[in-house]
Amino acid sequence: MEAVITVFAVLFVLLVVLGTYATVKAVGAAKRSVDRTIAQGRRTVEDHTLRAKSLTRPGPAGEIAQLRLTLRTSMRATQDALHTGPAEDASLKESLGLFERLSVHGRELDVVLKHLESEPDRATLTARLPELRTRTERITASADSLRWAARDRASRFAEDDLDSLSSQIDIEAGALRHWTTTPTAPWPEAPGADGGAAHRQTWPEAPEAQPAITPPTARPAYPWQKKPRPESTA
Repeated sequence: MEAVITVFAVLFVLLVVLGTYATVKAVGAAKRSVDRTIAQGRRTVEDHTLRAKSLTRPGPAGEIAQLRLTLRTSMRATQDALHTGPAEDASLKESLGLFERLSVHGRELDVVLKHLESEPDRATLTARLPELRTRTERITASADSLRWAARDRASRFAEDDLDSLSSQIDIEAGALRHWTTTPTAPWPEAPGADGGAAHRQTWPEAPEAQPAITPPTARPAYPWQKKPRPESTA
């Protein structure tokens, strides 16, 4: 009896542990989903704010906002393009490593541009704009190069797979259209040089001809029929 109670107690503890683990995993997944949603909403709001500043603020302040918007848009698009590729692609993994290194420079530049958005000294902004513009162009050009290379690689993989699939379909279609035809009678072999009877050319025998008209058959006699009278010899 004590053994049965011990087994039930162990099972109960296991169920409680499994239930707690499943609850923690579910809560963690929900929290990560909420964090992603909040982060995405914050990025969207900030992008719209930068776009509005670039259009409404004239001079260096508006250009700073435009540089930051261009940088963020390029880096985010490149990140999405690289992460949507096949995970087993070794070349793509190397590209992801290069993009992580490029992202360090991009984040540093984004912090600098964000601090300069509230800079009231127009002369300082005007003096620093050429260097900031050059850094932004270099980073975005590298990001764009990685993004388009990843897209071209994915497109090439899709074309290769489509070519292979088309070839397999053509082979299968040809096999489906192949059917067995009725074999024809072979031609007889030609006679040999000695012209012997054994080597005489023979043709397949034709079926015996049936008579065109069926010969008459004797009509059956019935008991109620009269016998024919003999002809008179007188």
